[in-house]
Amino acid sequence: MPGPGFAFMDDAERDNVLEVLAHWHEHRLDFDNPGSTSMVRRFEDAAAARFGVPHCVPVNSGTSALLVALAGLGVGPGDEVIVPGYMFVASIGAVICGGATPVLAEIDESLTLDPADVRERITPRTRAIMPVHMLGAPSDMTALRAIADEHGLALLEDTAQATGGTYRGEPLGTLGAAGAFSLNPFKVVTGLDGGFLLTRDPRLFQRAHSFHDQGWFPHRQETGEGEPVFGLNLRLSDLNAAVALAQLGKLDAVLERTRAVKRDLLARIPERPGMRRRLLHDPEGECGTLAVFVFDSAESAAAVAKRVRCKPLIDSPKHYYGGLPALAAFGRGEPGPFPFRASGTLGDGRDYAKGALPRTDDVLARSVALSTGVSDSYLGAGNGVGPFSTPEDVERVAAEFNAAAAEVLG
Repeated sequence: MPGPGFAFMDDAERDNVLEVLAHWHEHRLDFDNPGSTSMVRRFEDAAAARFGVPHCVPVNSGTSALLVALAGLGVGPGDEVIVPGYMFVASIGAVICGGATPVLAEIDESLTLDPADVRERITPRTRAIMPVHMLGAPSDMTALRAIADEHGLALLEDTAQATGGTYRGEPLGTLGAAGAFSLNPFKVVTGLDGGFLLTRDPRLFQRAHSFHDQGWFPHRQETGEGEPVFGLNLRLSDLNAAVALAQLGKLDAVLERTRAVKRDLLARIPERPGMRRRLLHDPEGECGTLAVFVFDSAESAAAVAKRVRCKPLIDSPKHYYGGLPALAAFGRGEPGPFPFRASGTLGDGRDYAKGALPRTDDVLARSVALSTGVSDSYLGAGNGVGPFSTPEDVERVAAEFNAAAAEVLG
């Protein structure tokens, strides 16, 4: 199973899908029907209620959630958005496709944005900071929110990998101006694909909602409060919403299991000289989908990873800024990879190539992850346990990792 939600699939998802197929002709695209009972509308309302915000925009991917958020914020040409060097390519791609310029910042051993480095990257053109809650764990939102407030910047949370996580009791994705979520198969819960945006800001909601649905005002109204915008078709399908709605109802159960399995695994893998656990800004709030170990040297990390059939986190190109050749080309001002950008709006001669963020390079080269819910060999976590692994499974994986660490570290 790629993500833990898959392990919880049962008749609830099937029944919702069959309901869509049985009643598709009654709502279809729901023109002029604010009382819609479509699965998309039901998911929209359920997600807003689950996370305690007034507004949700269901979309067809987590990437689209980021793009509509930027549109809602009015971020575009001439603006800069600070993004960590460890993310998924969508975090950077949405900024570039929206016309703005990504400004890369260092991560620390939490694998999330280093607030001190963020502060150093702010310029008069900075409009937003994008914390990415990588591998199911929250960024340092206290420090980042203080910086954003001090400089009048928007916080756009990329919560794709941390649905249901919290920071000091507050749901991730609700601490800034907006939060973008993914429902693809490798996430905490899934719609088989899709995503959604959460916000408390009615103007941002209207603009984002209009942008995701060809400029219609929310819920396909011809007119409404706010301003008209051109939009795209980034809608979530009713079939994906049907699956996602059932999965949303299981979110607490999914988190309970992934956290319990991770606690069990970590209890069997002690820290040792030369190896420690990843820094967590809120251990109680992380999703528990991956267990990350940070070694003192890249050589040790690579040796242990090879023995347990994983790989260091730096070896996942689309999660690492140095593995994105199109980004380096953007910095050099090459127009080829960017069909919607004029040559004068490309990268400002910025250095996006590997080596631009030496601390990020160092941390990722020294980090190894085991699955405790999300199994993704591309990400680096192709080995580990899942939400319904037995104690014997957990013991086997822990023993293998301990043996590898002992052999490498002594």
